[in-house]
Amino acid sequence: MDAATYDAWYDTARGHWIGTAEFRLLSRRLLARPGDTLLDVGCGTGWFTRRFAEEGLCATGLDPSPDWLAFARAKGPPAIHWVAGDARSLPFPDRSFDRVVSVAALCFVDDERQAVAEIVRVARQRFAIGWLNRASLLYAQKGQGGGSGAYHGARWHRPDELLDFFSGLPVRRLAVHSAIFLPAGNRVARTMERLLPHTLPWGGMVVISGETE
Repeated sequence: MDAATYDAWYDTARGHWIGTAEFRLLSRRLLARPGDTLLDVGCGTGWFTRRFAEEGLCATGLDPSPDWLAFARAKGPPAIHWVAGDARSLPFPDRSFDRVVSVAALCFVDDERQAVAEIVRVARQRFAIGWLNRASLLYAQKGQGGGSGAYHGARWHRPDELLDFFSGLPVRRLAVHSAIFLPAGNRVARTMERLLPHTLPWGGMVVISGETE
């Protein structure tokens, strides 16, 4: 899938709803304030990076794909910094950013544990990492048999497996939340998303958040 097609999906009714629901959950877990610095690891086309910048954060997007970074840079705004880099070896000093986020990107990275360690290393205060949830209806629809569409080749994890990635790292107050319980995006799905607590571990995207020590 090319960058323009991927980004355009967020302009559809279902795509906008899913993206907005995921963004709101990540924002609540980051507890960011305007003026905070934020790194988006695996930013892709920058859809989420742009949303964080609109909230007043000083955002930087990192991705290994020059084509997708070029698309992100063209979409703007010019205040966002775009950096080519590998999640397993982030090109930044320790504790470089107030907040670090990653949205369903590490599931495409070899050695996810190393990528998590790098996110923790460069985070000064808080982080929130979103993964595709194997214990979800979305997995049943899109993840089996190697995945379909934008999910092709992705690894799906259960929440308890994800917590193991943080073993031995200087973190505290880890929390598990999820979003997108019914991925259809219809009226029932939107109602359930509002009513169900995001502490339930069955949403299509599961978020592990916490603080660095």
